[in-house]
Amino acid sequence: MATLSDVAAHVGVSTSTASRALSRPELVAPATAERVRAAARELNFVMNRAASGLAKGRTGIVAIVVPTLDNHFFTPIIVGAQQRAEAQQRQLTIAANPLQTDAQLRDLERLARQVDGVIVAAPTGPDERVREACRIRPSVLVDREIAGVRSVVADAAGAFGELAGHLVAAGHRSIAYLGGPQGSWQDAQRSRAIAERTSGRAELTVFGPLPPTFAAGAQTAAEVLACGASVAIPYATQIGLGLVFALRARGVNAPQDLLVTTESLVNAAVQDEWTPAIDVDGSALGAAAMELLSEELDGQSPAPASTLRLPVKVTLPH
Repeated sequence: MATLSDVAAHVGVSTSTASRALSRPELVAPATAERVRAAARELNFVMNRAASGLAKGRTGIVAIVVPTLDNHFFTPIIVGAQQRAEAQQRQLTIAANPLQTDAQLRDLERLARQVDGVIVAAPTGPDERVREACRIRPSVLVDREIAGVRSVVADAAGAFGELAGHLVAAGHRSIAYLGGPQGSWQDAQRSRAIAERTSGRAELTVFGPLPPTFAAGAQTAAEVLACGASVAIPYATQIGLGLVFALRARGVNAPQDLLVTTESLVNAAVQDEWTPAIDVDGSALGAAAMELLSEELDGQSPAPASTLRLPVKVTLPH
C-alpha cells in the first residue's frame, strides 16, 4: 500500500508539502496540488482521515448519545451510525444519557469536548435542554424534531395513521392505543395520527404514558379487555408482546380474539401472516444521521434546521 512518502517522492516534493496538497490545497501552488492529487490517484493512496483530522485540530471521533441501552429500538440506530462512521474512517463512541436534567446536560458537555460531533437520540428530554445540547458541537438529532436543530426522523406517525385507517376500513370499531413514555415526541405524533384516522369512524381508547417494556404491556391487559377493543396498537413492540403474553394467560387468543399489531420480525418468528406490522429501519436512521453529521464536519452542510424524513414500512395481512 502506498504511503504519503511514496506520493511525495513520486512528485519530487517534501512529505509535508504532499500532506498540505491533499489536506489543505489552498496552502500550496495549484499546479503542485494537482500533481500531488494525480500521484495519489495513480498510486491508489488514501489519506488517513484520523491523521488529517489531528492536523486540523480534529479527533476523528464522533459520539452517539441514546437515553438508555435497555431499549432495543436504539441498537440498530447505533449499528447503522457505526457502520457509516467506519466507512468514513471515523470512530464512534456511545453514551447513555436521557438529557432529562441539567446535570445530564453537563455530562454531555464534558463528553462533547472530546469529540468532533454528536448524534443525539433524546425522545423525552425537554426541548430547550435538547436544543442546548445540540449547540455544544455539530449535532444531528435522531427521531425527533426541534426547531433550529438538524434532524433525521422516521415517519412512524404516518405509518401508524395508515395502519389505523386500514383497521377501521377492515371493520374495527373499537381501537386501543398503548402509548409510549411520558413526554415522548414520537408518541405525541403517533397518537395524533391515529386519532385523526379514527375520528368519527371508530372509538379510540388511549392507555399511557407507558414505558416501552414487556411489563408495561402485560400490566395493561385487564384495562384493554375492559374497554372492549377488538384491536390494540402498541407504541413499541415490547409493549405489544407483553400484552399478548398477558392476554393468553387470561385465555384470550391473540390475535384471533384481540388483534395486537407488531413488527415483521416477530410475525415471521411465529409464522403469523394475519397480523399487521410496522417496521422502523433503525439502521437507516443511524446511517442517515451519521451522513448528515459528516456533511457538516466536512463543510458540506445544508440548512441547519433541515429535517430528513425516512419512510416507515407498513405490512398488512394477505
